[in-house]
Amino acid sequence: MVIKRDFVYTPKGTNRPLHIYLPEDYVTSGERYPVMYFFDGHNLYSDEDATYGKSWGLKAFLDGWEKKMIVVGMECGHDGQERLSEYLPYPADRGSHFERFAPMGDETMRWILQDVKPMIDREYRTIPFRECTGIAGSSMGGLMALYAVVRYNRWFSKGGCVSSAVGFCMGPLMGDMEENRLSPDTRIYLSWGTREAYGIQDPDKEDTSSMAYVRNKRIAGCAQTSGAAVKLRCQVGGGHCEADWEKLVPDFMNFLWME
Repeated sequence: MVIKRDFVYTPKGTNRPLHIYLPEDYVTSGERYPVMYFFDGHNLYSDEDATYGKSWGLKAFLDGWEKKMIVVGMECGHDGQERLSEYLPYPADRGSHFERFAPMGDETMRWILQDVKPMIDREYRTIPFRECTGIAGSSMGGLMALYAVVRYNRWFSKGGCVSSAVGFCMGPLMGDMEENRLSPDTRIYLSWGTREAYGIQDPDKEDTSSMAYVRNKRIAGCAQTSGAAVKLRCQVGGGHCEADWEKLVPDFMNFLWME
């Protein structure tokens, strides 16, 4: 079942609804569950709620998946382009499209850790420890998931980083990764699609040359020096859209939680 509840985004004092998935036997089981947090929570479960009319189909996957967990989808701001600011953890490179947005990503993370997670752990039967806590997102949400698992590794042991928007902030991101040693039980999933990777000659073949490949490979190598487990996934034919991210759900969820 999916519960929608209003929740105040304290950095702005405005509403950011939470879309909370509970296992079907939650009411009767009495069990405690691991928790996965997702950015852009309105895009997860139903096409009716999704920004572009197509969701990740995450509820259907979770209903049939053997591992039971709670998933907390956190909705972004929809006023203008405020999402780009709220999901921006670093000042963007000069000359990039994102340079004009104030980086509020760390404020968003502190909101999650100080407001959202405590409420979830208080009101639902969670296993609150980092070993049972993950975070995921796509595009800017993928960047935020990577930032979370690197900067706040004390709270998140797993990061699903799908089509992460990292090109305009590789310098500070790599600086963070070099300064913040990951716990060796950390698991990070990094993916990109060939139809969103600039410079690809044939999007129907494996990519080993684009900047998306180079950047994700560099991130993976840095994480692996800490002993973290990393999976790189080039989605052949994949684009920058929910329909293609839905196809990756079994791959990254199984890697983060089951392998």
